[in-house]
Amino acid sequence: MEKKPPLYPNARARKAEDPDRPVWLYGRHAVAAALQNPARRIERLVATRNAAIWLKERGVEAVADDLKPDAIDGMLPPGSVHQGLAAYAHPLPRHRLREVCQFSGEARQPVLVLDQITDPQNIGAIFRSAAAFGARAIITQERRMPALAGALTKAAAGAVETVPLVQVVNIARALEALKGLGYFCAGLAGESDDVLSQVPRDKPVALVLGAEGAGLRQLVAETCDMLVRIPISPAMESLNVSNATAISLYELGRDSSFLAD
Repeated sequence: MEKKPPLYPNARARKAEDPDRPVWLYGRHAVAAALQNPARRIERLVATRNAAIWLKERGVEAVADDLKPDAIDGMLPPGSVHQGLAAYAHPLPRHRLREVCQFSGEARQPVLVLDQITDPQNIGAIFRSAAAFGARAIITQERRMPALAGALTKAAAGAVETVPLVQVVNIARALEALKGLGYFCAGLAGESDDVLSQVPRDKPVALVLGAEGAGLRQLVAETCDMLVRIPISPAMESLNVSNATAISLYELGRDSSFLAD
């Protein structure tokens, strides 16, 4: 008799080629944000007693299976810091570039474009900065984007529920589409003579970030309207890409209406 797969497989059993299959989210802030997002469908919620109390104290009403920490450990990849809370959830609905990135009025929020950035911790931290500094969306290449699950969503601390993700086939073509919508495309490149503060502010900005070490691919860099750098001390060669994102978003928003005082 053929064995049926488990109803709630752990991340090691999840097929990477099936992007529409539910995934495990873990960590208190990541799961609480998912529970409060009407666009999320939750298949199962597991929580320790303390974590369930934490949810209730924050006004999050949810029915969870009461489990011990080691039982939750067994559902997740080794070393997952779940803080007593995990949810087996369906992926968020997909977003289209033109629908998400259209702008009107004075709120010219920037868009982040990630070129070959694949580290889940970095992407999660970028989501967190995007939410903190009012970015409109994050754009990535579909075949290089890890699942919005696990360590990525925990590092994002709930930001994946509020910042739209647009996955595209080709980054250079996505930049051309953003230009057609009125964006100024600025790529971060440490070797540039121009600095971030020189980016024009009369248009919304699409900030393009490359992977650490490799930087922007040639065609992506050539498609940008301008390449800029963040001035840093010569004692340090470069910044972590998530740190560079936070600094850049703050600089772009200093004189703009999309950042609150």
